[in-house]
Amino acid sequence: MPFTVSDVPHLPAGFTDTFTSHTVKANGLALHAVVGGDGPPLLLLPAWPQFWYGWRLVMPALAERFTVVAADIRGVGASDKPATGYDAATLADDMAALMTGLGHDRFAVAGYDLGMIVGYALAAGHRHRVTRLAVAEAILPGLSPSPPLFMDPATNEFLWHFAFNRLQEINERMVADREEVYFGHQFASNAAAPDAIPPYAVDVSVDALRDPATLHASFEFYRAQQSAEQVLHWRQEGPLTIPVLAVGGALSSGPGVEDVMRQVADDVTGLVIPGAGHFLPEEAPEAMTRALLDFLG
Repeated sequence: MPFTVSDVPHLPAGFTDTFTSHTVKANGLALHAVVGGDGPPLLLLPAWPQFWYGWRLVMPALAERFTVVAADIRGVGASDKPATGYDAATLADDMAALMTGLGHDRFAVAGYDLGMIVGYALAAGHRHRVTRLAVAEAILPGLSPSPPLFMDPATNEFLWHFAFNRLQEINERMVADREEVYFGHQFASNAAAPDAIPPYAVDVSVDALRDPATLHASFEFYRAQQSAEQVLHWRQEGPLTIPVLAVGGALSSGPGVEDVMRQVADDVTGLVIPGAGHFLPEEAPEAMTRALLDFLG
């Protein structure tokens, strides 16, 4: 399955009437995005271990007011999957080049999980281009405190994959041909309830990760130690001055997203969505849509 808009199942009614897949040559790669709607451009950045599909439930309402660009960063979905280049700065440069290729000079950005890190990198490394930034459900490497080695069971369940994902090669060998076990556990344990993400949606994400290049990329995001150095460098350059929305799920990161964004931005609005876990655009699509529309204006 190539994972473009015409290839994935269970899209909202009328989705393909509004959205089409586009591939742009940028930074030497073919980068894929699903684009639709009318109005100011809004770039949506995916979570780990997902691709653009994770935003599908909020995209139709956003497209009524924005030109929505739901991107696949390098290594995921229908974008190219090189062996290297998974640090925050390179991923942000890719997305800046993607938006240039689509004809957008200035744009708003929303990203969660890995998309939060790339979104901050984009806003900090391309300050003249990002107008507003909405982020959710992640840490910023280099700033967020590391937990102790021996954590309480609930925290360990939520965070153990960070260390595992940073291993060299052995993790890929252990997960290959068992993608549904490892990544299925991520969806079940990090959501508000084990069945909060429909099985069909888990299957789509897991199927994408069966590609060895995608599986490799999924760990390279965590192995890129220079991302922490990049975040600290951008922080030293000065705080973001654009408006920032920081969203957490009450049963996941909670106010922690706002706390870390206040270290790197001057104008931060915090929001915690009740009853939601980590995968906000799928667990709480109405609340996430409302939050984005209220913030983006």
